[in-house]
Amino acid sequence: MIITNSNAEDIGEIFSLYRVATDFQKTKNIVLWPEFKQSLIETEIAENRQWKILIDNEIACIWAVAFSDPQIWGEQNADPAVYIHRIATNPKFRGQNLVAEIVEWAKKYAVDNQKQFIRMDTVGENKSLISYYIKCGFDFIGLVKLIDTDGLPEHYHNAEVSLFEINLSDAD
Repeated sequence: MIITNSNAEDIGEIFSLYRVATDFQKTKNIVLWPEFKQSLIETEIAENRQWKILIDNEIACIWAVAFSDPQIWGEQNADPAVYIHRIATNPKFRGQNLVAEIVEWAKKYAVDNQKQFIRMDTVGENKSLISYYIKCGFDFIGLVKLIDTDGLPEHYHNAEVSLFEINLSDAD
């Protein structure tokens, strides 16, 4: 297993994994991801914020990171945090606990970037996903109604989000 930055050659596979994730979301009757803009992914790649797990030279999982997320985290955005977004797993590798691998990677990544928190959100109150993220080490902060969603992907508009965090100072 190798964790490395995604590159421009991965864009087709990234969008394929987003489509697969959206198809999976449809089976769970939860909020669906919209079609993301290619420019968003290109920017994340250029800024080294788009990541992948490779297993046997195949993309097993992807995600993006940010160091700021004010529209979702409000005043807490002032905290030193890394934000994880859009985890999508290749169906061939489901069940291999890749989110736990991302969490372990994120702990080191956060420390290397002088961040105290690892944060994530998911739209809606998906109880099984909440349980899974807690099992992976996140604290469930709660459900928050978003107010200013201008510029966010459509699935955030008029939405409540479940917030999660790991406080690395608690891990000592």
